[in-house]
Amino acid sequence: MSTCVLCGSDLFSLLFQASDRLYRTTREEFSVVRCGGCGLMRLDPQPTAAQRRRYYPDTYWFAPGEDTAGRLEEAYRRLVLRDHVRFVEGALRRAFQGGCRGPLLDIGCGGGLFLGMMRERGFRGIGLDVSQEAARSAWQQHRTPALCGTLDRAPLAPRAFACVTMFHVLEHLSDPRQFLIAAHPLLMAEGRLVVQVPNAASWQARLLGPLWNGVDVPRHFFDFRGCDLEKLLTSCGFEVVRRKYFSLRDNPAGLASSLAPRLDPMARRVRSLKENPATRLCYDLAYLALVAAAQPFTLAEAACGAGSTIMIEARKIEAAQA
Repeated sequence: MSTCVLCGSDLFSLLFQASDRLYRTTREEFSVVRCGGCGLMRLDPQPTAAQRRRYYPDTYWFAPGEDTAGRLEEAYRRLVLRDHVRFVEGALRRAFQGGCRGPLLDIGCGGGLFLGMMRERGFRGIGLDVSQEAARSAWQQHRTPALCGTLDRAPLAPRAFACVTMFHVLEHLSDPRQFLIAAHPLLMAEGRLVVQVPNAASWQARLLGPLWNGVDVPRHFFDFRGCDLEKLLTSCGFEVVRRKYFSLRDNPAGLASSLAPRLDPMARRVRSLKENPATRLCYDLAYLALVAAAQPFTLAEAACGAGSTIMIEARKIEAAQA
């Protein structure tokens, strides 16, 4: 049993047990516990490094095909990623009075679509991902330079970046505090950190429990509430500037995947399900219909500050003692 990464407490209570409902990489059951000191939810015990590799298939990152369904998926992803692009653009405008065009560092960049969209708007950037195939795809598909590796070993210069982004990264890390501490010196003096994680205080999390897509065992080691994430950021030398509880990409799709994981396009790809083009297109259209039907509920929960994701813009504090 490990101590809490936030408060150091070794007290905990079992919330529930769950398995890999989305990708079916294993039939093992995993325990999600709540810290008795601060309430942070986490997977305990955490899988070993060897086990983790089995839970992350090579196609875990987004890679659309060349057929009609693949082109529709790409168009859809571009549409919903505008949320993220606008959020980061706004952060940079406020931080640098509109005069800074990067560079950006996107950690966990996947296939590079976000950085490609930022580049189309005039922002320079570089990606970092542990998958060599993802880094290669970022360059080939979106003309975005990307490194393969981890943040603690990447050859990145201090104070080199106007913004560091981490979309759905922190919940996958065994020690998110050390990751944030490593990101701190990479930012310029007025640099911004943008992080996004599933929100364990959301209506979806409360209603669905272990069926909520944001739990995603065994890949998610932590289930953060907004207060947990803010406490972690503050302890690592950042000041929270702005919060956003709705993501057009993640909130409706997350509810759809919670209710019908069999329809999730990435889950079907990861599980290598045999589908002819017509079947795949039908499944994709059914999934999109479910995503559309989820919109009213996800907008309502976000309006109440209980959306299924939380995106935070944080300012680097120079005097931080990391």
